[in-house]
Amino acid sequence: MKHFVRNGIWPSMALLAFIGCKGEKKNTSQELPNVIFIYADDIGYGDFSCNGYATVETPNVDRLAKDGIRFTNAHATAATSTPSRYSMLTGEYAWRREGTGIAAGDAGMIIRPERTTIADMFKQAGYVTGVVGKWHLGLGDKAGTQDWNGTVTPGPKDIGFDYSYIMAATGDRVPCVWMRDGKVVNLSPDDPIEVSYTTPFPGEPTYMTNPELATVMRPSPNHGHNQSIISGIPRIGYMKGGHSARWKDETIGDSILVNALQFIGQNKQHPFFLYLGTNDIHVPRVPHPRFVGKSGLGPRGDAILEFDYTVGKVLDLLDSLNIADNTLIILSSDNGPVVDDGYADKAWELLGDHKPWGPYRGGKYSSFEAGTRVPCIVRWPQRVESGVSGALVSQIDWFASLASLIGIQLPDSVAPDSRNQIEAWLGKDLRGRDYVIEQSLNNNLSVVSADGWKYIQPNGGPAIEQYTKMELGNNPQPQLYNMMKDPGETENLAKTHPAILEQMQKVIADEQQRTTVVK
Repeated sequence: MKHFVRNGIWPSMALLAFIGCKGEKKNTSQELPNVIFIYADDIGYGDFSCNGYATVETPNVDRLAKDGIRFTNAHATAATSTPSRYSMLTGEYAWRREGTGIAAGDAGMIIRPERTTIADMFKQAGYVTGVVGKWHLGLGDKAGTQDWNGTVTPGPKDIGFDYSYIMAATGDRVPCVWMRDGKVVNLSPDDPIEVSYTTPFPGEPTYMTNPELATVMRPSPNHGHNQSIISGIPRIGYMKGGHSARWKDETIGDSILVNALQFIGQNKQHPFFLYLGTNDIHVPRVPHPRFVGKSGLGPRGDAILEFDYTVGKVLDLLDSLNIADNTLIILSSDNGPVVDDGYADKAWELLGDHKPWGPYRGGKYSSFEAGTRVPCIVRWPQRVESGVSGALVSQIDWFASLASLIGIQLPDSVAPDSRNQIEAWLGKDLRGRDYVIEQSLNNNLSVVSADGWKYIQPNGGPAIEQYTKMELGNNPQPQLYNMMKDPGETENLAKTHPAILEQMQKVIADEQQRTTVVK
């Protein structure tokens, strides 16, 4: 059992200060705010119209922003999915720990049961906790040992989530099934699942043997999405059986939404924490027919509309249940955008004038700013005034900040990189952190300071990612940019500002040398 200490001031005078206007005192469980993370996948700063890029209209995200705080300098901790999610849930930078890179489809649990997570923290505070949607943090004890036909453990329940309805892997990896509380949904015992990431199953179609069966989506050349064909789409990895449990990609968004709404409705009477991980923009992009052709940008644009629809349905339900005022929503993305990420959906050809990365350079996988500077909105009508904040904030701080908000005192060994930035997240502090650390695909680190300087460590990797054609920001020379004057990172000032370069190098060196003891 993981235990925390409740701070003495909560929920006494500090709480009454902001609920007193309601004219009545509620019991403690009712006073705690509900918390929902809407965690998008591969959505960039420029993908939302509220950020000034109206190629794709996102009215529900705009509605959230209108009623909340829209952050213009918010950061995921990494430019790829798994390390961002690891850092967000544990409060520890993923680059500190081996085995936290992009998780394979048959990866074991990356966050081990003995590790304390933000879900544990909420659970100890009396919340009901749930995770719905994309997981991408592994399941089971060790890679390749999962019993997909039984109960796969450890899983989300072992790190603080009372309820889970998640993808077994990711959208482009087998097994293409939903897991509810550790068990495959709708699995027939007469058709057991077999999974391999090394050897194809005899007689089972793959794109290499039966390309004509890829009736829904085909892979981009040389990307590697050419193994088992599931629901008309070739995937990474090999799968056999489980036909009744396999998802249809066009209904993935609805499956996530329905289960999220059910969780909210079932727990409306007491405080809940919901981690809602959407999948829409991640490949393969197969929007529901309701959205096909509506954006004018092809499947990627249509998927953004589907994401916006999900946001709207969540907001509508909170309103109908009369719990919107005391529900804190944080909407953000796990990393920056990518256009062609492995499937031939004409994403580049149909992009037109749309700039998913906004004014920034790079995108998913990259050390350049669009890799980790992501859209972010916080709404809590009962306490947060609407507006725009340029405070420097990082998802690494959600853990400590929300612990402070609900009166939990974290031991030093828990969430070691997370800092209490609740004043920034609630719009009171417009400066935020002194600096944030960013991590690229190959674990190269960058640092951005509150006064707008950015340093990227030297790295000898390729300048362009060979499959996605995204700029990676790799350079054997140190890079220093003034983000205030040059958000596109076009002028390297490392040679002309040696003192600032040295300061920024020291920040990363000190962080790398700092050891953490975690639980």
